[in-house]
Amino acid sequence: MTIEASSALGTKVVRPFEVTNRLMLAITIPVMLASLTTPLLGLVDTAVIGQLGDPHLLGGLAIGALVFDFLFSTMNFLRSGTTGLVAQAMGRHDNVEQQAVFWRAIGIAVVVGVLFIAATPLILSATIGFMDPDKAVADAMSTYVSIRLLSSPMALGNFVVLGLLLGQGKAMQGLYLQLLLNGVNVVMTIWLGLVMDWGVTGIAWGTVLGESAALVVGLVMIYRQFRTVANPSRARILDVHEIRRMFTVNRDIMLRSFFLLIAYAYFTRAGTQAGAVTLATNAVLMNFLLISGYLIDGVTTAAEQISGRAVGAHYRPAFDRGVKLSFVWGMVLATVMAAFFLIFGDSIVAFLIKSDEVQTMASHYLPWAALAPVVGLLAFHMDGVFIGATWSRDMRNMMVLSLTGYFAAYFILPIYFGNHGLWLALHLFLGLRGLSLLSILPSRARVQFAD
Repeated sequence: MTIEASSALGTKVVRPFEVTNRLMLAITIPVMLASLTTPLLGLVDTAVIGQLGDPHLLGGLAIGALVFDFLFSTMNFLRSGTTGLVAQAMGRHDNVEQQAVFWRAIGIAVVVGVLFIAATPLILSATIGFMDPDKAVADAMSTYVSIRLLSSPMALGNFVVLGLLLGQGKAMQGLYLQLLLNGVNVVMTIWLGLVMDWGVTGIAWGTVLGESAALVVGLVMIYRQFRTVANPSRARILDVHEIRRMFTVNRDIMLRSFFLLIAYAYFTRAGTQAGAVTLATNAVLMNFLLISGYLIDGVTTAAEQISGRAVGAHYRPAFDRGVKLSFVWGMVLATVMAAFFLIFGDSIVAFLIKSDEVQTMASHYLPWAALAPVVGLLAFHMDGVFIGATWSRDMRNMMVLSLTGYFAAYFILPIYFGNHGLWLALHLFLGLRGLSLLSILPSRARVQFAD
């Protein structure tokens, strides 16, 4: 059933659809399981290096991982932006535009991936200059980053493939690809890093092999899907208006991601300046926040897909229900993860790291890391809603506002409270992100769904 809704901007077709807990969980659970394997990679990498008992290698790996948080997470618009645009096309029942979005995004992924490889020396130099690590940490980081950058085109291509599948609500297919990617990565990391005794080099090559395997299989899946339906013309793919829209949305999401990673970078930098033990401690504890964030990402993705589809269908009831259900399920997950890490966090740290100094310090700061998912839930949830609706400019602006508040706390609180002040500044940042977006949600929804 469709309904014609007139407005000052023209006639919009309303295509009602029902949002249920079953629909929510059909997206949330596969994405949650797939996302869970991603931070487990960080834990596996940490465990491999941790067996060597050298905090300098762990520090180098932490800084190297941060480099890719900057590069790949900044480019995560290739996943999230694709999901939002494809979901909106799905809401309009426009199968051809779904494919056109995919091909535009793939083109960006290939070009940017090649540029990342070419910029390897510049990336290494900038990282060392910003972090100012000691020589042993810098050497480990340089080895890891130089090799892993070779996977850039494949990694970014995988973002696009996953974005298409999630935008179409095909979360199970996305789960299969992520299991393949991360499964190959884990196996090769353990084999090359420990069995072959390649250390950091083995961890990096394990990632390259995992990304490559997943992209090959993903493109085969997409090819089989596309060959059964009408394909977009070259003119449709290169439509100036749609390309401009994609770049506008992606630009704002990229800036939002970049600002987010600046906050995390300064968090890591503060640990670097406090010494190798504090750096390693904060790096291990941040894995807890990342694990929780990746689990909650299942709910966030459901919010993206449902809100995007509702915007495409111009159907406000589905939008409102999707926002409410995704928040409720997100709070359940965040609370469970916080309780889990409060209870078992010390044992997990002891398993991962042999250093007594790191274990003792990590136990001291564990509550901050364990409770961060609850504090940050609203921010994660609002990100999903705004990405799906492609309200990317608002995300960018509220991120700038939140980052300003974060830096005010970052440069003041640690002076009086040390590393506790650093973690408190991070919590304030997470809270500001969520509350600022929530404050403008009602007005944005009224405009979007105006008849």
